[in-house]
Amino acid sequence: MTEAVNATTATPASPTGNLSDITTEEIFAGHLGGKLSVELTAPLDTQRDLSIAYTPGVAQVCRGIHKDESLAKTYTWAERLVVVVSDGTAVLGLGDIGPRASLPVMEGKAALFKKFAGLDSIPLVLDTKDVDEIVDTLIRLRPSFGAVNLEDISAPRCFEIEKRVVEALDCPVMHDDQHGTAIVVLAGLKGAAAVQGRDMSGLKVVVSGAGAAGVACTNILLAAGISDIIVLDSKGIVSRDRADLNGVKAELATRTNPRNITGGPAEALAGADVFLGLSAGTIAEELIASMAPESIVFAMSNPDPEIHPEVASKYAAIVATGRSDFPNQLNNVLAFPGVFKGALDVGARRITEGMKVAAADAIFGVVANELSADKIIPSPLDPRVAPAVAEAVGAAARAEGVA
Repeated sequence: MTEAVNATTATPASPTGNLSDITTEEIFAGHLGGKLSVELTAPLDTQRDLSIAYTPGVAQVCRGIHKDESLAKTYTWAERLVVVVSDGTAVLGLGDIGPRASLPVMEGKAALFKKFAGLDSIPLVLDTKDVDEIVDTLIRLRPSFGAVNLEDISAPRCFEIEKRVVEALDCPVMHDDQHGTAIVVLAGLKGAAAVQGRDMSGLKVVVSGAGAAGVACTNILLAAGISDIIVLDSKGIVSRDRADLNGVKAELATRTNPRNITGGPAEALAGADVFLGLSAGTIAEELIASMAPESIVFAMSNPDPEIHPEVASKYAAIVATGRSDFPNQLNNVLAFPGVFKGALDVGARRITEGMKVAAADAIFGVVANELSADKIIPSPLDPRVAPAVAEAVGAAARAEGVA
């Protein structure tokens, strides 16, 4: 670490967040000692304060909760505490770097929960890749939290882990790499289609990546009425005639690729309207050039998009990335703080598909009257987003009977 810090020359920080203008020293300094701390909500300045907050006063609260466990919702922080849980197996574009190396990301997610939704959150990194152990750990810790944000867990394990945790716990659970990404993609595509005056249902979409994000985005786009979706994995188009697909991909093949196209990226992208990059790979310029006129490119791999936005813009009418230094940043922070706040506000027992679609509609609605090719989605810093998402998610939870 020291050698890397000393090797970088100091330059001013960029107000746009362009990483090329931020020094390594600034980055490490911004993480020094971690990004989180615990703040008191009760005074501890006098002996009386101490007697109320701790012994002997706290014993009365403990006895009350022992007699009626529902009081824990009122007299502890657990009811509105989100745990950000990871095993460090699929971190950003870094891959399997383990729980300790993943902790800065989890701290960052917890910080975003506090900043944008006012929710307390703690990172919880687990030193195991065993599905049973992860699920059992969360079951045993359930009295300590009110919601679970699963994060950076590799596919296909992430699908089973989420499914089993949702079934086991009576609280909101969401794997953000799947559903936060899907919510933001749907919101962005609504914005892009509105700018172009197009009906989303008629779009031909190529999803590059059949991992957690790719599968979830495909599912939410299918639910939104888009029927012509082709999914690519590292071996080519996910199609019904492939014998090498795992269970998740094989099931996905039954619901996608209605024209039964075979081959690779070249065959998939020829004449396509939308490219959705979620693979941490690269896509050749000539393939973007082969797409239909007025195409839409969402190159979301971070920090390195599948194709540079300036190159994609030579051919595509609308380009979005996951980065903050280009227009149209598709960032999960637009979704997850408001989704969890809305769910917790109404006491939702789970996060449904309807709640996710409502979140996407709310994000799009924030800028529905401000749309342009360079503004298909709100800024992640827009203070209107989280409250709008929370309200929409809460309303959807009530309508679906899970509140």
